[in-house]
Amino acid sequence: MFTHTIRWLLCTSIVLIGLSACQKESPSGGQAVTPAIEPATSDSMSDATPEAETERLNTWLNERYEEELHFSPMQLTMLGRKDLYDEIDDASEEAQIKQVAWREQTVVQLKEQFDYDKLSTAGKESYDLWVFQTEQAVADLAFMRHGYLFGELGGVEDWLPTFLINFHKVETEEDMQAYIKRISGVSGVMDQVLELVKLRAGDGMRPPRFAFETAIDRAEKVITGLPFNGDTDSPILKDAKAKIEALVKSGDINENSAKEMLAQVEQKLTELFQPAYAAFIDWLNSDMANADEQPRGVSALPNGEAYYNRKLATYTTLPMTAEDVHQQGLSEVKRILGEMQTIKESVGFDGDMAAFFEFIRTDPQFYYSNTDEGREGYLADTREFLAEIDEKLPEYFGILPNAELVVKRVEEFREVDGGAQHYFGGTPDGSRPGVYYVHMSDMSAYSKTDMETTAYHEGSPGHHMQVSIAQELTGIPTFRTQADFSVYSEGWALYSELLAKEMGQFKDPYRDFGRLTAEMWRAIRLVVDTGLHAKGWSQEQAEQFFFDNSAIPEGAVRSEVRRYLTTPGQATSYKIGMLKIQELRKHAEEVLGDQFDIRGFHDVVLGGGALPLPMLEARVNNWIAEQQS
Repeated sequence: MFTHTIRWLLCTSIVLIGLSACQKESPSGGQAVTPAIEPATSDSMSDATPEAETERLNTWLNERYEEELHFSPMQLTMLGRKDLYDEIDDASEEAQIKQVAWREQTVVQLKEQFDYDKLSTAGKESYDLWVFQTEQAVADLAFMRHGYLFGELGGVEDWLPTFLINFHKVETEEDMQAYIKRISGVSGVMDQVLELVKLRAGDGMRPPRFAFETAIDRAEKVITGLPFNGDTDSPILKDAKAKIEALVKSGDINENSAKEMLAQVEQKLTELFQPAYAAFIDWLNSDMANADEQPRGVSALPNGEAYYNRKLATYTTLPMTAEDVHQQGLSEVKRILGEMQTIKESVGFDGDMAAFFEFIRTDPQFYYSNTDEGREGYLADTREFLAEIDEKLPEYFGILPNAELVVKRVEEFREVDGGAQHYFGGTPDGSRPGVYYVHMSDMSAYSKTDMETTAYHEGSPGHHMQVSIAQELTGIPTFRTQADFSVYSEGWALYSELLAKEMGQFKDPYRDFGRLTAEMWRAIRLVVDTGLHAKGWSQEQAEQFFFDNSAIPEGAVRSEVRRYLTTPGQATSYKIGMLKIQELRKHAEEVLGDQFDIRGFHDVVLGGGALPLPMLEARVNNWIAEQQS
């Protein structure tokens, strides 16, 4: 899965797709003033050519996006920039509302200052996307307090230290001072999040009890160790020490300055950071008894049916009902079972499909040992798969990414047994590589049959290619290079799994069965997510549907169902997106015949950045028309 940034984790109540959802504080510590929107210079939308009018629009959109980025100092850091480097995002409801209001204002001015009909096709695409994003954000405001702020995929409690450790680079003394100030700022964000959690609890919006237990465990791991307790360094202190020591080695600071900095770090951690985490943990412990021990889907919560429908609209970008999604899932499950049967017969397995699932799920030959050696074996084999497919990419893509890809283990403080593997994009300038993260605390949750598929999904030609190519695009407004639609990104990554087979991978039939298992996984998601949130399914029903129709390891199944319970709707985006990309490709092949070029098709899908599916369809249809002319 592609992991969202702070805008998703801090502000899940209103998923601002492609937006930074939080407002900054000013350097003085007071509330920042919402940036003013200056009128764009124009020739009164007069006789400009489509190209000139589009260039003017691009300039205007770049200016607006730059203003928007300053709502989120942390998003700036994620992009590899050092603007507002000592600040932390404002996670309050007020900040969220202000940013949406700002967005609405930009759309008013967009319509006043630009004649849509005078724009080029590319310009219309950018115009439509900016308006679509804003409309989505406004629609989500009605459900501001419905989102869960902690769950199986994590929350602010583990994201904040992850951000400091992995994304706040320290290259100078000033960078380290900014890091120390951000440690202080974490306490404010944790306080804000706790207030949001309390408000939602007051409205009857609590995640299931297991989410409380998981969040408490993660938060406790963050403040375990020195300078809080124990005799080994906590994750944050360990990171701070390493960054300070690097400055000493580079000659930026001397030993005395290093000692002073370390003392400041320890002071901020004990006086501000730890109390904020302790308050968060204490409240979760006190309120946990009010949460459902037997998890329920969100439709059982206040206004839950409308909320779930809104999430489906967000995550599919299509007018699909829960029943539409459910039936689509059942159809795909049936189809994939047929293909699985073919592979079972080809390997000569003597038994029915249920027995084959159990064989794949439990036979030791399909698992790495739960040791450091086994973990290194998993990582090494993954890197080998990615190196092999990298050599084939030019045959299928005209546009290739420049960014490096790194495969590594998830940090122990946020590691979850059976947790979903995920990807963090690098920076647009290439200074930080894209990272494919692997949860490795329980190796029994990851079958060798599945790992090749996951490598292509998270790496190339999946998320790493999709995200990196988007960030490296030129000639379009910058906001489009950072846009994120789960149905597009996850749909592409799932399509990439099948594409890898087309490219000659999955030579081992068991690994090809693993590919089908992964596709079945996403088909089951359509059934299970809607089952939980629209049809009143229990956690046990959802898990049993997995066991009946797949060879997915038990630990992964349990983690997956918990994920769906705490992130309603998101899991539907994978298969819905893949089906749309397959549909568009089939249509292009049928219309163009011998004129169809697979490289050209992939370039047009990836070459405009992430798009909602109706806009992607229009883009492909425009490309088809161009090939015919």
